[in-house]
Amino acid sequence: MPIKKSAWKALRQSEKKAVRNIRLKKKIKELVKDSQKLIGIKEKTAVDKVKDAIKAIDKAVQKKIVKKNFGARKKSRLMKKLNLVK
Repeated sequence: MPIKKSAWKALRQSEKKAVRNIRLKKKIKELVKDSQKLIGIKEKTAVDKVKDAIKAIDKAVQKKIVKKNFGARKKSRLMKKLNLVK
């Protein structure tokens, strides 16, 4: 456990960041899963859902919550599936 006041503050900050990061990663996972499901049933709203997923992935990469290659791989696979349906 931290002893100094600044260490306690750093602990609080890291806990908040961890919660925020987990929430964002979960959101990305749900968006990707939903868009893949819509692509699978060839729904017209799949394009919008894919755009939302890509936007969330880009924001997470920009904030360094997920790695750059992870974001590129997810976006590439989503677009590949979407283009196969079109």
